[in-house]
Amino acid sequence: MTEPRRYIVLALLASTLAFVYGIWYSYGVIMVALLREFGWSRSVLAGAFSVFTLAHGVANPLIGWLCGRIEPPRVMMVGALFLAAALWADSFIAFPWQLYLAFGVCTAAGVAASGWVPALVQAQRRFPDRLGLALGIVSAGVGLGMLLVVPLCQLLIEAFGWRTAFRALAAFILVWVIPSALYLLRTAERTVGAQAAGDDNSGPRTRSRLIDGPILGGVTRSASFWLILAAWLLGNVCTQTLHVHQVVYLVDHGITAIVAATVVSVVGAASIVAKIGGGWVSDVIDREIVYIAGLGIMVAAVVTLGAVGGWPSTWGAYVYGVLFGIGYSVTASVIPAMASDRFSGPHFGAIVGVGMLASALGSAIGPWFAGWLFDRTGSYAGSFTLAAVCGAAAGTSAWMLHRMRLKARRAQA
Repeated sequence: MTEPRRYIVLALLASTLAFVYGIWYSYGVIMVALLREFGWSRSVLAGAFSVFTLAHGVANPLIGWLCGRIEPPRVMMVGALFLAAALWADSFIAFPWQLYLAFGVCTAAGVAASGWVPALVQAQRRFPDRLGLALGIVSAGVGLGMLLVVPLCQLLIEAFGWRTAFRALAAFILVWVIPSALYLLRTAERTVGAQAAGDDNSGPRTRSRLIDGPILGGVTRSASFWLILAAWLLGNVCTQTLHVHQVVYLVDHGITAIVAATVVSVVGAASIVAKIGGGWVSDVIDREIVYIAGLGIMVAAVVTLGAVGGWPSTWGAYVYGVLFGIGYSVTASVIPAMASDRFSGPHFGAIVGVGMLASALGSAIGPWFAGWLFDRTGSYAGSFTLAAVCGAAAGTSAWMLHRMRLKARRAQA
């Protein structure tokens, strides 16, 4: 594949993730609208997001397995069709069980099939030479979704209601993701054909890279695998607690809903820069160091959010957004590259799918527990403290991985 076409592929993957995960991160503003209309408890509303993340995580190993057997763009196309149908069904929600089924299960499955794992497998196959930068660019699409889709969703809710917002999101998925997947499929077929013909210009994906690598059963006996899972799980307890509850927390403390929604956009904008920059840096220095630095910044963001609650300030909220966007970015872009460093090969999709399941468990536990604790105490103090502790623990797992890397280098020397 020619160099310009390779970067078109990256742009399409990033923009697809912007639309798909813009839905994920719009739940914070949708949650406020549902709270106002139905008066459901925060644990019920946060529980729906926890079901969403669990369903997303459970689907990921299957999605990764499928991506090892058929071209990932085909998986994305089917997922986009299912996601659009699920979003349309979301617009008819009237009872909590419908929220849990339509959004929590069906929408999550559509996001998984059209989202991160198929995009990650494609980037890992096409850009093994500069994987950190490639994953940084692709995952920056998630930040773009937070920057654009979340405030757009808030504007749609304010102008037309949350039901229309869901239907508009369904239309965006159909109009953008399916044509993008068709282009990605055509370029994937050309790449395979060029490789079969022995074309040296077909890109960095080589036959040896496709046939080598560990299988899932062998990986589970590796200490590195479990440390990566721990980092995925604990890091997402921290990040997703903030993602889900930050808007309602800011609104509770005197920040207007539209300003709170733009804070999410600030998080997204900061994460775009940090993901690309962090991905580039992780190709130069050990990725674990980049990850640990990001987790430290994320813990600082938790402290800043607590301070904004005590002394409400629009500028303070935006400072929090910048810190959180920079810190959160590493959990999305660097840790998959850490996994690829150790477990690349044809089974990488299934392996990273299991990692995403651990990520989903963290994403489910954190937001639900924060909502449950708020319903009983009327405060987010305990929840945010736990988020900071989990962020620090994820950084500790990364430090242990780094020590193992250094030990392996000394043994080779």
